[in-house]
Amino acid sequence: MKKWFRVLALGMTSLLFIGGSVDAGVIRSGFDSTDQFRNDDGFEGPVAIGFDINFFGQTFNSLFVNTNGNVTFDSGFSTFTPSGITGAGDAGSGPIIAPFFADVDTLSVGEPVRYGTGTVDGRAAFGVNWVDVAAFPSVEPLNRFQLVLTDRSDIRAGDFDIEFNYEQILWELGTASGGVSASVGYSNAAGSFFQLDGSLVNGAFLDDNLTTGLINNSLNSPELGRYLFEARNGNVGNPGGTVPEPSTLAIFAVMGLIGCRRLRRSRDRTKSA
Repeated sequence: MKKWFRVLALGMTSLLFIGGSVDAGVIRSGFDSTDQFRNDDGFEGPVAIGFDINFFGQTFNSLFVNTNGNVTFDSGFSTFTPSGITGAGDAGSGPIIAPFFADVDTLSVGEPVRYGTGTVDGRAAFGVNWVDVAAFPSVEPLNRFQLVLTDRSDIRAGDFDIEFNYEQILWELGTASGGVSASVGYSNAAGSFFQLDGSLVNGAFLDDNLTTGLINNSLNSPELGRYLFEARNGNVGNPGGTVPEPSTLAIFAVMGLIGCRRLRRSRDRTKSA
C-alpha cells in the first residue's frame, strides 16, 4: 500500500520540568559511527549494545535499530503506522523502546539513521540518532531526535538509563499512516509499559505546541527536550501507565510551592507569637 503512495507522490514521582534551561545541544554528540542503509521501514541488527541491560527482568546485550523511530530486542520491526505502546507491545514488536514511533523514510531526503557506542559522563553508552530525518514519502520538514542507553552497572549489574532527546519535531506522521500520529514510550510486551501523554494525538508533540510539544518540556531533567528514565533492578520508571500532562504537573508544582510558603508563614507567625 505504501508503494502506491510513493507512486502517487510514570503515580510517577518524578517531576516534569516546565520552563527549564534551553539547551541547543540536548542531542548528545557522537553515536554516529555507523550509517544505517537508506530505506523505508527497514531495520538493522542485531547490533551490539556494548554492555548488558536488564529490561523488565530480561537481559539483553544487542538490539535492532528500526528506521521508524524505535529499537526492539527480539527481532526487527518494520511497522510504520504507530499504535499505543501498551503492555502488549506494538503489533508484534516484542520489547520496544520508542523515542518517536512514526513513519520515518530516509530513502532520498534528509540524513540516514546513525548509531554507535560512546560515553555519557564517563560511562559506556549506546545511541541512535534520528537527526534530520524525513517522513514518508521522504519529504521535508525534518525531525531531530535521539535515543541513548547508558550503562549504570556501577549501581547494579544490568542497571541503565534511557534518554529520549529532542531538538526539532516538525512532523508527526507519514502520508500512509491514516492520520495516526507518533507514539512515545517503552514496553516489555508482557504487561509493563510507559506511554507519554500526547501519544497518537495529532499536534501534541510538535514544536509549535507550547503545552505538550516534546522540545518544550522535559522529564527528570532540567534541560528542555530531554526525557530520562532510570532502569533499576529490572524496573523502568513507572510501568503500567503514563505521566500527567505537562500543564497538570505545572499546576501541581505551583500549588506545592504556594502550600510550602503558606506553611512557612504560619510557622513564622507561631514563632513570633
